[in-house]
Amino acid sequence: MRAVRAETRARELFRDAAFPASDSSLFYNLSTPLAQFREDITWRRPQDICATPQLFPDNPWEGQVKQGLLGDCWFLCACAALQKSRHLLDQVFPPGQPGWSDQEYQGFFTCRIWQFGHWEEVTIDDRLPCLAGRLCFSRCQREDVFWLPLLEKAYAKVHGSYEHLWAGQVADALVDLTGSLAERWSLKDIRKASGQQDRPSGGEHRACQQLLRLKDQCLLSCSVLSPRAGARELGEFHAFIISDLQELRSQTGQGILLLRIHNPWGRRCWQGLWREGGEGWNQVEPAKESELLAQLQEGEFWIEEEEFLREFDEVTIGYPVTEAGHLQSLYTGRTASRSGPSFVKQGACIGWHSRD
Repeated sequence: MRAVRAETRARELFRDAAFPASDSSLFYNLSTPLAQFREDITWRRPQDICATPQLFPDNPWEGQVKQGLLGDCWFLCACAALQKSRHLLDQVFPPGQPGWSDQEYQGFFTCRIWQFGHWEEVTIDDRLPCLAGRLCFSRCQREDVFWLPLLEKAYAKVHGSYEHLWAGQVADALVDLTGSLAERWSLKDIRKASGQQDRPSGGEHRACQQLLRLKDQCLLSCSVLSPRAGARELGEFHAFIISDLQELRSQTGQGILLLRIHNPWGRRCWQGLWREGGEGWNQVEPAKESELLAQLQEGEFWIEEEEFLREFDEVTIGYPVTEAGHLQSLYTGRTASRSGPSFVKQGACIGWHSRD
C-alpha cells in the first residue's frame, strides 16, 4: 500500500496500471453476452456517478446486493455473507481507508481476498464500469453505496478480468471472502438416496430443518441448475440467497415451513402459492400473512418447503466464523483454533444473468 501512496502523490488520483480501465480488465475472450456492450462501457469514479458516494450505508438493507449485466450471482450470494458480521466485512475491507469526502482520499481502496491459505491484499483504483453513467455490474440497493462494486472489481482483478467471473460456485466465493469452509448439499442426491423421486423425502425435510437451525449462524444459498417446466422465472444456472426460514402453524394446526428467498436480480420472480395474493396465505391467520409479507425486500419472495425442494437443485452453506476469527462447526458448535479452509467441494458452475 505504501508504494501505491507514493505513486499517487505524483498524480492527481491513483490509476491502477496492473488492472487498467480498458478492455483487458473487462474481457477474457469475448465469449459471454457481455461482449455486446464492449463499445458502450465507460469507466467512472464514484464521485462522477453520484453527488455523495459512501462506502457503507447506515441502514444494512441499503447495502443489499443487486446483480447487473455480469453473470456473477454466485459471487454476489457470497458477498451477502459479509453483511451478517461486521468482523467479516472488516476482514475483507480493512477499516480506516479514506473515502471520497476525506482529504486523504487518493482514488484507491484495498481489499483482502483469501488465496492459497492466506489473506492477499488487493489494491484497486476506484474507476468502475458504467453504461449511460450508471454502474453496469453489481451495485447496492442504494446506488450511492460502493462497497460491493469495489469488492467485485478487486475480485475481478484477482481472476484476471470481469469476464472471468461469469459463472462459478457460491462455495468457492465464500471461501475466498471469509477464509472459512463451505459445504454443498445436492437436493437431488438426497432424494435419490431415499428412493422417492416424485415427492420430497424425509431426508430432504431433515435438510430443511437443519437450515432452519443454521439460519442465524451461516450464509445459506440455493441454486437452480435447470428449472422445472412452468418455472422458467427462476432462471437457469442461477444462485439465490436464503434470507430467512419461518416455521408456522396453519389454521388447522398443520406445520408449515416457509423460506424467504432473495434473487440477486433485484426483482421478485416467483409466482407460486405463497406469492403476494397467492392461495397459500389462506392457510394462515391474516395477521401472520401481513407480518411476513411486510418483511419482503425488493427481489424477495416466500416459498413453501415442498415447492422449494421441487424447484431448487442444491444448497450451499458457509461455515460460521466467530468474532475472534475462528471456524465453528455446523454440527457441534465447537470452534477450531485457527481459521482457514482445508477443502471445498467442486462441481457444476453457477452463474447467469437476468433475461428480460
